[in-house]
Amino acid sequence: MGDMTNSDFYSKNQRNESSHGGEFGCTMEELRSLMELRGTEAVVKIKETYGDTDAICRRLKTSPVEGLPGTAPDLEKRKQIFGQNFIPPKKPKTFLQLVWEALQDVTLIILEIAAIISLGLSFYHPPGENNEGCATAQGGAEDEGEAEAGWIEGAAILLSVICVVLVTAFNDWSKEKQFRGLQSRIEQEQKFTVVRAGQVVQIPVAEIVVGDIAQVKYGDLLPADGLFIQGNDLKIDESSLTGESDQVRKSVDKDPMLLSGTHVMEGSGRMVVTAVGVNSQTGIIFTLLGAGGEEEEKKDKKAKQQDGAAAMEMQPLKSAEGGDADDKKKANMHKKEKSVLQGKLTKLAVQIGKAGLVMSAITVIILVLYFTVDTFVVNKKPWLPECTPVYVQYFVKFFIIGVTVLVVAVPEGLPLAVTISLAYSVKKMMKDNNLVRHLDACETMGNATAICSDKTGTLTTNRMTVVQAYVGDVHYKEIPDPSSINAKTMELLVHAIAINSAYTTKILPPEKDGALPRQVGNKTECGLLGFVLDLKQDYEPVRAQMPEEKLYKVYTFNSVRKSMSTVIQLPDESFRMYSKGASEIVLKKCCKILNGAGEPRVFRPRDRDEMVKKVIEPMACDGLRTICVAYRDFPSSPEPDWDNENDILNELTCICVVGIEDPVRPEVPEAIRKCQRAGITVRMVTGDNINTARAIAIKCGIIHPGEDFLCLEGKEFNRRIRNEKGEIEQERIDKIWPKLRVLARSSPTDKHTLVKGIIDSTHTEQRQVVAVTGDGTNDGPALKKADVGFAMGIAGTDVAKEASDIILTDDNFSSIVKAVMWGRNVYDSISKFLQFQLTVNVVAVIVAFTGACITQDSPLKAVQMLWVNLIMDTFASLALATEPPTETLLLRKPYGRNKPLISRTMMKNILGHAVYQLTLIFTLLFVGEKMFQIDSGRNAPLHSPPSEHYTIIFNTFVMMQLFNEINARKIHGERNVFDGIFRNPIFCTIVLGTFAIQIVIVQFGGKPFSCSPLQLDQWMWCIFIGLGELVWGQVIATIPTSRLKFLKEAGRLTQKEEIPEEELNEDVEEIDHAERELRRGQILWFRGLNRIQTQIRVVKAFRSSLYEGLEKPESRTSIHNFMAHPEFRIEDSQPHIPLIDDTDLEEEAALKQNSSPPSSLNKNNSAIDSGINLTTDTSKSATSSSPGSPIHSLETSL
Repeated sequence: MGDMTNSDFYSKNQRNESSHGGEFGCTMEELRSLMELRGTEAVVKIKETYGDTDAICRRLKTSPVEGLPGTAPDLEKRKQIFGQNFIPPKKPKTFLQLVWEALQDVTLIILEIAAIISLGLSFYHPPGENNEGCATAQGGAEDEGEAEAGWIEGAAILLSVICVVLVTAFNDWSKEKQFRGLQSRIEQEQKFTVVRAGQVVQIPVAEIVVGDIAQVKYGDLLPADGLFIQGNDLKIDESSLTGESDQVRKSVDKDPMLLSGTHVMEGSGRMVVTAVGVNSQTGIIFTLLGAGGEEEEKKDKKAKQQDGAAAMEMQPLKSAEGGDADDKKKANMHKKEKSVLQGKLTKLAVQIGKAGLVMSAITVIILVLYFTVDTFVVNKKPWLPECTPVYVQYFVKFFIIGVTVLVVAVPEGLPLAVTISLAYSVKKMMKDNNLVRHLDACETMGNATAICSDKTGTLTTNRMTVVQAYVGDVHYKEIPDPSSINAKTMELLVHAIAINSAYTTKILPPEKDGALPRQVGNKTECGLLGFVLDLKQDYEPVRAQMPEEKLYKVYTFNSVRKSMSTVIQLPDESFRMYSKGASEIVLKKCCKILNGAGEPRVFRPRDRDEMVKKVIEPMACDGLRTICVAYRDFPSSPEPDWDNENDILNELTCICVVGIEDPVRPEVPEAIRKCQRAGITVRMVTGDNINTARAIAIKCGIIHPGEDFLCLEGKEFNRRIRNEKGEIEQERIDKIWPKLRVLARSSPTDKHTLVKGIIDSTHTEQRQVVAVTGDGTNDGPALKKADVGFAMGIAGTDVAKEASDIILTDDNFSSIVKAVMWGRNVYDSISKFLQFQLTVNVVAVIVAFTGACITQDSPLKAVQMLWVNLIMDTFASLALATEPPTETLLLRKPYGRNKPLISRTMMKNILGHAVYQLTLIFTLLFVGEKMFQIDSGRNAPLHSPPSEHYTIIFNTFVMMQLFNEINARKIHGERNVFDGIFRNPIFCTIVLGTFAIQIVIVQFGGKPFSCSPLQLDQWMWCIFIGLGELVWGQVIATIPTSRLKFLKEAGRLTQKEEIPEEELNEDVEEIDHAERELRRGQILWFRGLNRIQTQIRVVKAFRSSLYEGLEKPESRTSIHNFMAHPEFRIEDSQPHIPLIDDTDLEEEAALKQNSSPPSSLNKNNSAIDSGINLTTDTSKSATSSSPGSPIHSLETSL
């Protein structure tokens, strides 16, 4: 389907273009072929064909400085000729496809077959039908009418199957729809900066047209192809297109090609857009994928390359297509292991399924044996040929009873409950400013034990203001009076701040009166510009006099330099460099400082030490960030060697040191207190100086004075965790992290090391679940490594968002607490549902089984079972999965990874209620007819009419379930089960709705439901027995759980070490079958896998065509390899991950397991829970990381 839309899209564009080609100086084809060139070839081609980039701008009728005029007709025309900047999405699955998928369920297929056989037999009247000698229990007289109604049971079963299928398909469909809605929402939020009519504006990525002048800066994901016009120090990571991990430096005369889907790692600049949407480099690849997808998929089942990494990196334009598929794809690859909950559920489902199979098999065998023995041995009846169909009909009836037992045993509601619960939470979390990109992140968050948070913008407001300054030998505790500062110093200061900051950073007037001025761009620079305004000066004229094009050289800020410098040429041809950066770093490079008269005086190391003590430390202890502003003059000849940074950035003259305050968000201390109460440790990881960090940590309540904790700087942290050879040792990390609360002056790699160290640690009995917040491009690795990565929606770069699981749309720490609450709520909802469902299952299975064995007929008929099991459970999953969270969820410690899904308390409730229900049902079954003075329904003949007796049993059973649903709302043994019930309208509606339908079924259900209408007093008894459930619930709550040591918990995830190696193979196999059973609910996660395979092939082809004639360069493992891209490539030789449907891979998987070295068993908590070969995990465990893997090289290269 995808290929159609794409090729239409193409041909339409081609047609348009041939007719309009003349309006612009170059056609789309020309530009497309130009963008396929790289480096010097491209430069030559531009020179030959067009002259230079300015000439191309002229041909595209755009100005490099002013941009497009931005008038609607012009933009429209460009869209028509050159295409729009979006990739047509792949069509979603139709409802019918989803129905077909839901029909694939094994239990449903068995039921359908049974129903069809039953139907067929009911229409076939054998000659021996009324032969006395044939059937045994022909007790009740059978009217003609009843015999005719034999088809009803089969039809009713088919009908209920159809209901179930429709419900499942509808759920999948609405889930898909929500997913797409979410996706498009993420897209609309992605904006890009372009220049139109001389104004810098932010427009949605889809609005970009050919000829736009776009401003690119550090951390951007390029939305379209273009040519570099001007800029400084621009370095791009093109690994998503070329697979080369080294950063490519762009310049007008050497390599001006900027390609969509690549990441800006450093610097800034402007580009003219030359190709958008399906014509951009990424779009071309996507088109190939869309078109080649269908034929490829078939062949691709077998061939699986290891190059997952490259395919994973194809994530350029967040088109509806790219985004959607990628998100699912990432949900597959990205989380190394299934989320905790899924692991536990899969395991539980397998256990239940096996038990159900055994029970149903035994039921069928007993029924058949009893019948044959009774008929042919006890009554010594001969097997008459004309009686065969009658006997077959009996056997079919027994088979249907067996299937019914199986259907009841398998909790179909489970996958549904999980999906509903997650989808509901995700929807509601949007309101709490959490945009969830991967469904399972929401639930993992409930288990979080540690949060590593950034400081700036998350814990603080990210509104920087200068509050202290040290100028001209005076330390001002508040903003100094402009008159007290020397004029020369003032001029230098204003120039240094105005010129040496990104020109995109500005302070704009407030949107409404009384509000604070708006800060646009880099917040630290905004603080400094604000300082200039506070000194009653203006930075605009300075910038106007020295526009961005005239800047001679810019050293942009990056995490290594920790400073930014700009060189300008003065009127007398000499050069001046302005520099600003973290004070301890810039002051080390100063050899002079301006005194009160504005004259430079010598600044010796001992003066520096004194200044650090007297000025910088006091500022830092107030929680201020200190920035030093400095300058240096260079002679015009000989011109300095600008590339030799160490010589250039030296011998500076300090102008001033300012203390910038970033106030703590008012709601943060409370949020952190909640986290600590909930058993979650908050750690602060920041690039700031340690005193500032400690001061803020105290203000936030991360550390309390007098506690035993560690605050370390990055250097000290690295010294403590590395051995003599400079390698990181897990034992050393284990000594530090439990007490570490603040990591200051940390590099991105430190953050990653800390997260990895905490996750891999075996120091605590539970594996830690770590959440990380990040906003910068360099936070990518840590966000990816963490169990849940939070990216900042406002301040975050595209790269960070791409690597994250949840986006905080308001950048606020207190939203994380909401995420924890929702995560725990999901877990609880599922436990509630399990408690309810398992009670139903246990009771129904035992009733069907014993009933069948004692009375040759299940008291609960197949259709009734289906109503109870499928329909009611579907509704129950809706009702229990949509309970809103309460603050009380934050009062308990997180469940760990090994905490069983069904706790002792829950087990007590399940068994307790089962005992009550069974006692009553069996009482009704065996003495019910005496109590109600009605005919006994036991031992009825094959097609006898429904009896009141069995109807009462069925009705009572349903009433007990209904009231038990209310009990199931609490799982921790609380007394008040009605607490907050009216806050959940869905729950009330469903309980009442189910009750109403039940009345209809009993009174008017008739033969299909095997019901006969009941009198009012019989109804009252049924409801009364149901109400008893609530009373009984209180009785159970009184029994202390601690006494019931014999109760076993179920659904726990075992630790790896407890399982000897032989068992591993079976376990992985077992999960694979379970996976198939649970498939309906998880269809979302696996859907992406097919796409990946195709993409891998295309990328392979794409790469090989790039290296025609060259041998394929080995991808060099360097630190860049690791930092390269949000889809960090961990191991080029990643073994393939078996697809759920591929049986032929399972044997291979088993072989792999045996050959994989025991070292890989070390604590990767994921091999078993994920059904993914153990070998994939080797890269995760520190000890076995192979020398080739980037993680390893990362440790050594540092």
